[in-house]
Amino acid sequence: MTDSVARLDQTPKTVSIVDLSLDGRGVARWPEGHANAGKAVFVSGALPGETVSVQQTARSRHFDEAKTLEVIEASPDRVEPRCPHFGTCGGCVLQHFAEERQIESKQRVLLENLQRIGHVAPQSVLPPLRGDSWGYRRKGRFSVRRVEKKDKTLVGFREQDPRFVADIGECHVVVPQLGFKVAALGALVDGLDARRDIPQIEFIAGDAQIALVFRHLQPLSDADKAKLAAFAEAEGFSIFLQPGGIDSVHPLTGDAPQLSFRLPQWDIELMFRPLDFIQVNAKLNEAMIARALELLDVQPGERVLDLFCGLGNFTLPLARAAGDGEVVGVEGDAGLVQRARANAAHNGLGNATFHAADLVQDLAAQPWLKAGFDKLLLDPARSGAIEVLKQLPLKGLKRIVYVSCHPGSLARDAGFLVNDAGWTLREAGVMDMFPHTAHVESIAVFDPPKKR
Repeated sequence: MTDSVARLDQTPKTVSIVDLSLDGRGVARWPEGHANAGKAVFVSGALPGETVSVQQTARSRHFDEAKTLEVIEASPDRVEPRCPHFGTCGGCVLQHFAEERQIESKQRVLLENLQRIGHVAPQSVLPPLRGDSWGYRRKGRFSVRRVEKKDKTLVGFREQDPRFVADIGECHVVVPQLGFKVAALGALVDGLDARRDIPQIEFIAGDAQIALVFRHLQPLSDADKAKLAAFAEAEGFSIFLQPGGIDSVHPLTGDAPQLSFRLPQWDIELMFRPLDFIQVNAKLNEAMIARALELLDVQPGERVLDLFCGLGNFTLPLARAAGDGEVVGVEGDAGLVQRARANAAHNGLGNATFHAADLVQDLAAQPWLKAGFDKLLLDPARSGAIEVLKQLPLKGLKRIVYVSCHPGSLARDAGFLVNDAGWTLREAGVMDMFPHTAHVESIAVFDPPKKR
C-alpha cells in the first residue's frame, strides 16, 4: 500500500540509473545520506546510464517510485520523443529510448527471465524481428472521461498514473487514419447528450475498414445516433454500439461491414468481428507467422496441433504448408472457433479443423487430445500454457514452437519442458510487436528428448 503523495519528501534528489524495469522505468537506488539509502526506486522517464534529478511520487515496502525532473547526464541512447504527449500518456513509455536499444533491452529481459524463472538457456538466440514502429497499432481501447474542470471530454489512453485519462490530440502509434483523429473523436463525444455515459471506445482496423465500438451505459438518443452516423460518414469509420456485454455489439446503422485482413504470403484472408482478438502489428504479425512456420518446419503429410488458435492466424498458414497433412486448431472462445472454421472454408482449406476447449481445465475427455500429432504450435495468453502442457502426450512430438506475450510465463513453461520433460530449448528470441512500449513478445523452439 503506497503512502499518499502529501506525506512524501518532495525535495529533488539526484540518482544514477543502473537498469530498466520490466515496465520501462529506470531503476536506481537512493544514494548515501538519503533516509532510505540503498532502497530501490523506479524512475519514469529515465534510462540506464543516466544521472537524473528526481522527485518521489510513491512509496511502498520494497521500492519507491519517482519521476524525472531533469536529466543531468544523458544516455547516448536517449532520443527526442516523437509524440507531444510523451511523458504524460501511458500508452507508450519508451519513445525516448533509441529503437535498436529498445529491442536489445527486450531480448535481455527474455533471456534473464528464462534463466531466473525457468533455469534454462537457449542453445542459440534468434535475431530480433521488427516491423512497423509507428502507426502500427490496429487494435486497442481508448478510455473516455468527461472532466468538468476542463469542460471537455477526454478520449485517449490512460496516463502513466492510471487513475487519469490522458488529454491527447493525436497518437503516433495508432494507425494514422485514427491516430490523428483523436481530438476529433473527443470533440464528437463531448457534443453528445451521453458524453458522461460512454466509458470507452474500442477500435480495430482491417485492411479496408476501421471499426469503432462505443460502449454506452444508457440508451443513446436519436440525436446522438445521428451525430455518430454523420461522423462515421465524414471520417470513413464503421461505428458499432455496445450497450451491454460482448454479444450486445451491433452496427449503428444497417448491416455490419465485413472486417478482414490478408496474409498475402499464404494467399489467406482472415475475417473478424469488432471485438475479436487480432495481432496488433500487421507487418510484425506476417513476419512472426513466417518465422513460426520456418521454425516448426512442417513437412507434407504431418499432423500439427495449434493451441490457443483464435481466428486461425497461425492455423491457416500452417494448413497451406502441410499440404496433404492436417492442422487442428483448439481455442477456448467458441465464437472464435466458429469464425476460424468460416475462415478455413473461405480460404478453401479443408485440412484445417477446429475445436472449442478450455485449455486450463481437465482435457481428458477431449477427442482431439487422443489423436497423434507430429508437431505443436501454441500462442497462449499472458498466463501461459502450463496446465495444457502437463496434459499433452508430448512423447511422439518432433518439435514445439511457443509464441509468447509474457516472458515470465514462457520461462516457467520452458522450465517444465526442459527440466521436467527432458526437451531442449534450441532457440529463442524476441519480436517487437509493440515498439516504444515495455511489452515483450517472444518465440521459442523446443526439440524432443534424444532417444537412448
